[in-house]
Amino acid sequence: MVKDAPISWLAEPEENNYPAATSYLALIYDQETVEKILSALRTAPMTAFKAKDIFRASGLSLLGVSNHHVQRDQKKIADGKELSPILLVRDPAHGKVIIADGYHRMCAVYSLDEDAQIPCKITGT
Repeated sequence: MVKDAPISWLAEPEENNYPAATSYLALIYDQETVEKILSALRTAPMTAFKAKDIFRASGLSLLGVSNHHVQRDQKKIADGKELSPILLVRDPAHGKVIIADGYHRMCAVYSLDEDAQIPCKITGT
C-alpha cells in the first residue's frame, strides 16, 4: 500500500451507511434515541477532522492492516475509488465520539496518513 496515495471522498455518505449506523447505535441507545440521532445525522452539514483526532476522541483501538475490511478500503484508496464519509456521534456523558459508521474506512485512512482530513457528519446524543 502506497502511503502517498491520494484519498478521494464522496460528497455525502452513502445511503447504506445509515442502516449500518442504526444497527450499531441500537446496541448503545434505545430506539427513540437512535431515531433522533439518525435524523440529525441525515441533516447535519458535512465537516472534517484529522484522522488522529477522531481516533483520540473515540478511544477506540486501531484495527491492524491485516483486517479484511481495512485491506478492502486501502485497496479502494490505491485504486482511486471514492470512500464514503463517516458518521460520528458526540457522547458527552462518556466524553467520547462514537464512530457510528466508517470505523474500517477510518482505520484504512489512518494507516496511510494520520493527519488526513476525514469528511464526516457529526451530531450529539
